[in-house]
Amino acid sequence: MLKQLLFICLCFQTFGAKAQVRLDNKEVYKITYGSSFNGKNREHQNKIWVFAGAAQTLVTSEKDFTQKSPYPFELSIIDRKKNEQQLLAFLGEQNLVAATDTSLRSQQFEFSNETKTILGYTCKKAKAIVKSNTMELWYTDQLPVKGAPTVLGQNLGLVLEMTRNGNSSITAEKIEKQKLQLPAFMKIPARQTDLLSYRDEIWKSRFTTIPLFTNQVINFSDTNKSTGDVLRFASGTVVVKKIKMPVIDSGSSAFLDLSEQSNGDAYDRTGTVFLIPGDKKQSFLDGLKNGIAALPVYTNGNGKNYQGVVATPDYSPMIELMRFFTPFGIKQFNQNAIKGKQWQEAVPYRQDITDFIPLLNNKEVYVGVFIGNYDKGGHRITANITVHNGGPDQLRQHIVPLFNTLNAMEMAGQEYGTMFNNENGVTVHFTLANSLKNVRLRYITTGHGGWGGGDEFVPKLNTILLDGKIVFSMIPWRQDCGTYRLYNPASGNFNNGLSSSDLSRSNWCPGTVTNPFLIELGDLTAGEHTIQVKIPQGKPEGTSFSAWNVSGVLLAD
Repeated sequence: MLKQLLFICLCFQTFGAKAQVRLDNKEVYKITYGSSFNGKNREHQNKIWVFAGAAQTLVTSEKDFTQKSPYPFELSIIDRKKNEQQLLAFLGEQNLVAATDTSLRSQQFEFSNETKTILGYTCKKAKAIVKSNTMELWYTDQLPVKGAPTVLGQNLGLVLEMTRNGNSSITAEKIEKQKLQLPAFMKIPARQTDLLSYRDEIWKSRFTTIPLFTNQVINFSDTNKSTGDVLRFASGTVVVKKIKMPVIDSGSSAFLDLSEQSNGDAYDRTGTVFLIPGDKKQSFLDGLKNGIAALPVYTNGNGKNYQGVVATPDYSPMIELMRFFTPFGIKQFNQNAIKGKQWQEAVPYRQDITDFIPLLNNKEVYVGVFIGNYDKGGHRITANITVHNGGPDQLRQHIVPLFNTLNAMEMAGQEYGTMFNNENGVTVHFTLANSLKNVRLRYITTGHGGWGGGDEFVPKLNTILLDGKIVFSMIPWRQDCGTYRLYNPASGNFNNGLSSSDLSRSNWCPGTVTNPFLIELGDLTAGEHTIQVKIPQGKPEGTSFSAWNVSGVLLAD
């Protein structure tokens, strides 16, 4: 994690694109600052050290100055003659990046006649409003130096106390004289860059990014074959890639990012990012490579065969990392001008997938993306996984995929999720070799049937039973779809003033992620169990029919 922003006032010499800190070896005042909240000292907080001299002031932390802090951390230099801030980010042992920020010049303060004594020095009060925070600074001019524990108030005098919103304070605890030597790690040359790029480098150094797909087209075309490390299936509507995941430290979080633009398709489409388990004899990859006949068939008595949708002793269905829906024609159809509407250029989707770290940690995995469409241009996506420090201390170690009725091989003949037209719905029998503690079902559900009487537009009760007992019953329904109007330039507009993208739907909106439900199941004993999903699926009208895409994964200690 980046350390608290620290500030240095030093000489700074530039050599072309490189820059290096210079420090005069003169006697300085060393001020040690501690922090408190509501009057209680934060004993475990890192001390801030300020070395204030007549010509320069170095502000750092005790850990950073003694190089006991891990990378990255950030410092800055205040050039008093130019009245600007030189920012320094230490990203690694030989990786220092620098940029200049002139926002110091715009600091404004409200001064008062109040005074108080800190460490024997009479201090005056100044107040500033910074990003809606009230900052009170107590500074003295009884010493021949200036400085502060942050960039705020560097030119007031020597700031000995700073309080934010009346409760969080940084206060000087000790002032002493000494000579200062610049630590060796601060003498490496810095790469000079612009402020925006500097902040971007710092931000990206905080976490690890694993690229999945970059500007990948997902379209319907028999001529588009697999290229490089990207495998294409179902006439190009499914892309799959083998990803080598790094070691993920304990206490980390993982997120999935995906951005989408229309590359020709004007319609809202079902999308999914999925992981293909390889824990059993058969996998969804067999169906992708060899056709839907290679997948085990599920039947529920309604006369249809559903390929690869439920777990068997020899097969695990694909695990859904993210369910998303494309909007109506974003980017490709932005020329559809409507007064007062400024269309967005891409849809950003982002979802927490920390629950699945045990399946990702230091492993090679197959990750795929499906977007259902029949358009030669289709859609264009970029997707990444990011790993961040600061996650849960203990992850759920047992992950059991049970069912997934989303027909990612739709364009290769996989049956739609129409199994909810009788009382059996989806029924999965599974066996646990060992008892599991604190079990949750991660359940994703969306209803489809895009006409007035279809289940896309008709609220339907979802009921889940575990071993014959109801554990979940609710109507999944989204009423916020109008929020995403600016993602939908090709959406139809009706005579009543509504857009198609405004309409409420069965747990999805054009241009959004569908969040999973986490259903508490308690402890499960070893042995056989049954889980059943029931939905009163609507009847077909002519050639139109309803379907439900549901997926479920057990997460347990």
